[in-house]
Amino acid sequence: MVPNELYRLLRCPSCYSRNLVVNEAAVSCGGCGVDYPRHAGYLDLMPRGVAYDYTSKYVAEEAQLAEELDYREIAPPLLAAGVRNRALVRLLALGAGDVVLDNGCGNGRFAVWNRERVALMVGNDPATMFADEALAQIALTQADSRRLPFADGAFDKSFSIDVLEHFPREVIDAYLAETARVLRPGGRFLAFSNTSEPSSLQPLTNLSRRIGRLFVRAGIYDFEREARRKSDHIKALRTFEDVLAAMRQAGLRPVRIVFWNSVFTSFVEHVVMKLGEAWLARRRAPAATGPVGAGTSRELQARQAVRGRLQQRGGLRLALELITRMMELDLWLFGRLRSGSYFIVVEK
Repeated sequence: MVPNELYRLLRCPSCYSRNLVVNEAAVSCGGCGVDYPRHAGYLDLMPRGVAYDYTSKYVAEEAQLAEELDYREIAPPLLAAGVRNRALVRLLALGAGDVVLDNGCGNGRFAVWNRERVALMVGNDPATMFADEALAQIALTQADSRRLPFADGAFDKSFSIDVLEHFPREVIDAYLAETARVLRPGGRFLAFSNTSEPSSLQPLTNLSRRIGRLFVRAGIYDFEREARRKSDHIKALRTFEDVLAAMRQAGLRPVRIVFWNSVFTSFVEHVVMKLGEAWLARRRAPAATGPVGAGTSRELQARQAVRGRLQQRGGLRLALELITRMMELDLWLFGRLRSGSYFIVVEK
């Protein structure tokens, strides 16, 4: 979906002109003459004539990752994604009049889940692995976060979920500087990411991981897909002091911090859900793995087996909602104990 409201927010990412002309096929810049194509559901607003040293894995390997990420459909906000989403809504206080940017939106699930809470939800990502629901229901742009295609002060709020850990420090600095630029004065930004710092509760989470490794050695399941997904994590902000320094450098003032010590979450992710996925995958007929590994194939089969059932409020949906609330206890009980994973809200 490319709503008319989106065009009013734009500026040329190549020359920064706001002299833009919209037609059926493209957005054309009157300043530098570049045409930015309009695709089915999104605008290609990548800057032209700009070269960067760093390219995201999700851009460089988009075709291959599209097979592994199962991105076309969006499930309800449950489990770890559900905890992230509930924290996002609560901490950022999304309101009916807000114009909001999900910067690094991936397939657009967090934007889709919250589109009805705000006046306009915009999802942006340099890769185009957008879910079908996102293409139909939210404003989407393909753009580089180092040169966002939006005017100064265009947004009331912005957020990024699982984004900053992928970037080297110079990209983080550019990302945050652009975030500050497109926020109005007093606008707020929420980031969920992680550092390399261990939690004081690490022995408890390690216990869950040791149990998980026992099942891996027994051949019951593996963490192939998770390892692939995290293979480009850099964690250039190695400590939380680094996080605070980066935010302040961009002119963003911290106003709220909650840490995620994943005591309950680790047990769910490394034991409960992996056992459930293994059981579901084995109930289905074996499928050819194609370009993905056997472990990834099993996990995708399990997800596809339950996704349709989750759209209805049956027993499975209720059970997963209860598990989600249990995982959320990590925030309520241990949110002040410093750990690697964090939610931070900052204000311009």
